[in-house]
Amino acid sequence: MGKGELGRFITTMFVFIGLTCIAFYFHITNGAFDMSVMDIIKTILRIDINEKYDLVIFEFRLPRIVIAALVGIGLGIAGTVMQGVTRNDLADPGILGINAGAGAAIVIFMFFFQISYSNGLGDSWFSILIMPLFGFVGGAAAAGLIYLFSWRNGVLDMQRLILTGIAISSGFGALSLYISLKMKAQDYEMAAVWSAGSIYSANWSFVISIIPWIAILGFVIYKKSHLLNYFQLEESSVKGLGIRVEKEKSILLLSSIGIVSACVSVSGSIGFIGLIAPHIAKRLVGINHRYVVPTSAVVGMFLLVFSDFFAKTLFEPSELPVGIVVSIIGIPYFLYLLARSRV
Repeated sequence: MGKGELGRFITTMFVFIGLTCIAFYFHITNGAFDMSVMDIIKTILRIDINEKYDLVIFEFRLPRIVIAALVGIGLGIAGTVMQGVTRNDLADPGILGINAGAGAAIVIFMFFFQISYSNGLGDSWFSILIMPLFGFVGGAAAAGLIYLFSWRNGVLDMQRLILTGIAISSGFGALSLYISLKMKAQDYEMAAVWSAGSIYSANWSFVISIIPWIAILGFVIYKKSHLLNYFQLEESSVKGLGIRVEKEKSILLLSSIGIVSACVSVSGSIGFIGLIAPHIAKRLVGINHRYVVPTSAVVGMFLLVFSDFFAKTLFEPSELPVGIVVSIIGIPYFLYLLARSRV
């Protein structure tokens, strides 16, 4: 770890935190109800209390921005792990079917409990607290199926892991579509928007529900991030270093699956952040995963806060699901990586 590498890492972290602060400024001041910086400062510091500003800042914009930041951090970290463990630059958390599993569980919850995402979540604490748990159960179920079909001769086969993930994702996606088609028209519309990736109904309960997952599992991943450097070598060489490869890979993958499931449970299926953030991080700070993991986190945070600002304001007063905005950026980048990998 040279001084130059450390310097690049520190500079990159400060730059992307600064860019996120700029995106935060535009996000919180602009919208259907514009506010000045002084209005926001006075409201937050309780200098000049205004009920309208209170409602807009604390009930709508601030929790939405915080959720975008947390989900971006989580997906950035998880994407780094997926790419590092599978040694596949095209790997993304969504490719393992975790997004689809969590989404299917939440659509089933909405259908059987007859809860409208537009109304029920705003009025029912039970709905807010239980829905992320359903999402995690769905994500864990998808992970269990993937492990079941990918484990061969006591070893987790990475090629089978990716292929199984694609199949599981397709299966859960079809299940979600089948269930949502049986919903009432209004509920189907909201389920479709949520499935595309949306955080405009975010609230503080959602924030509280995912912070422990990202904080605890993110810490576990960072503590083991140096192992991702070794996993880029041949497996026989890694075992020769005395590393329990299968155990460590399982811990890293399960930790990233937990993070992804928690994120999807509050934001819907947002793809490509876990693909793009690690690539940008590696270009900026190198391939040392001690630096790549936290850099991917701040890059993912900026990308999602910035994308959500555009999702909110691009067709104002109507809003796009943030997942669509991210896909507009991510699909061309994915095709570029795919074309480059064939060269």
